[in-house]
Amino acid sequence: MTIRNNDTLAVIAVMGLWAACYPLITIGLPYAPHLTFAAMRAALAGGVLLLVAALIRAPLPRGGKTWAWLCVAGFGATTLGYLGMFHAAEFVAPGFATVIANAQPLIASVLAFVVLHERLGPRAHIGLVIGFAGIVVVAAPGIFSGSSISTAKGVAYVLLAATGVSIGNVAIKRIAVTVAPSSAMGWQLIIGAVPLAFLAALTEDPLAVTWTPQFTASLVGLSLFGTALAFWLWQRVLTRMDLSRANAFSFLVPFMGITFGALFFKEAITLQAVAGAIISIVGISLVFAPRR
Repeated sequence: MTIRNNDTLAVIAVMGLWAACYPLITIGLPYAPHLTFAAMRAALAGGVLLLVAALIRAPLPRGGKTWAWLCVAGFGATTLGYLGMFHAAEFVAPGFATVIANAQPLIASVLAFVVLHERLGPRAHIGLVIGFAGIVVVAAPGIFSGSSISTAKGVAYVLLAATGVSIGNVAIKRIAVTVAPSSAMGWQLIIGAVPLAFLAALTEDPLAVTWTPQFTASLVGLSLFGTALAFWLWQRVLTRMDLSRANAFSFLVPFMGITFGALFFKEAITLQAVAGAIISIVGISLVFAPRR
């Protein structure tokens, strides 16, 4: 499959938008329960995308199979993904969580092989492993710092998120060329928000939200840019790029997150982080190397 420069720029933009979610979540979490915050994020983003779909008169998804894949995408990428992401930090060290979460491209490549029949050459497989190794390098201090205890429950939450996102990405790839991005991503977000809202009602007080300017800015930024725009671009990318190759760029997300942390929270960028970034970029380059 030929990869155009515009597609590469688009997928890098998606990863940048997803990386920006981490500081925005950090800003908003003190003002709302975890699952309530996640459900609001998904519902607002999905509603905005469906409004755009209505304005541009995008056709509704048709057929039982299409709706089934939308349900899989919503439950995987949104329900399981957000459930695991928002809860894992309570139980597992951030560095360890980063390593496990970024096994997602490896999980997705296996699912893409089984479900989508995508084929990667030996060099691309090596590239995925090298990209993951870069994540291990940058996360090593957090793994061995001993600042928090890694529990089985925390590992389970991170694996749940990584697996859910992988399943969701496979489902999105299956419908990428058959449903308008605004309609498909809007419906999958709304579908995924329903179980999150139900769980929030059972386990939290959904009314315990403090509507400060910080929380409002966090929610709007997460919903409109980190979710709605990012998912819309992601589906457009997947219409022209194999999932396994597009997903390799996920290895850049932690490094983009570190950059945003340095810019907005005055966090230090270490030489180890730079080394890890270089290793991951080498891995991504191998994934996109022309097949012989």
